[in-house]
Amino acid sequence: MPGIGPRTAQRLALHLLRQPEQKIHDFSNALLNARNQVGQCQKCFHLSAEEQCEICRDSKRQKSLLCVVADSRDLLALERTREFKGFYHVLGGLISPMDGVGPEMLNITSLIKRVDQEKTAEVILALTPSVEGDTTSLYLAKLLKPFTTVTRIAYGLPVGSELEYADEVTLSRALEGRRAMD
Repeated sequence: MPGIGPRTAQRLALHLLRQPEQKIHDFSNALLNARNQVGQCQKCFHLSAEEQCEICRDSKRQKSLLCVVADSRDLLALERTREFKGFYHVLGGLISPMDGVGPEMLNITSLIKRVDQEKTAEVILALTPSVEGDTTSLYLAKLLKPFTTVTRIAYGLPVGSELEYADEVTLSRALEGRRAMD
């Protein structure tokens, strides 16, 4: 499983093997139920057990702001900051010709329709700073500019990191995303 190394996997397996059979049965049923009940929000494509996710149903959010992310993990990471008060749109990946992923395979058509219909004032592109993320951002910016303002989140150095250990792309992005000091 992603994010689980060999030692953690071994600890989990040993823990499960020590559990009573009923607990394992309940656990496997819970996993199957989650798999069968959780789908995608029909509006933003985030994970949801209902037609629309909690975020899309939240009337307190700013309707004029839309943040575009590659997948639900990115959305959840942004939500943890508690800084963004708008809505989201999950693409379902990034354009990657090397992996056979073209724009037609992502939730881009629905994004364009949504921005146009909802009269979105700003679309924030929060995509990974990679070749695929940059390609997808440039593609989306070109499509969205006739409808709205398009911005991209700044990239730079993580807090607590040392300049000498940062790669060139990260340092370049940090310089590009600089802002005036108050």
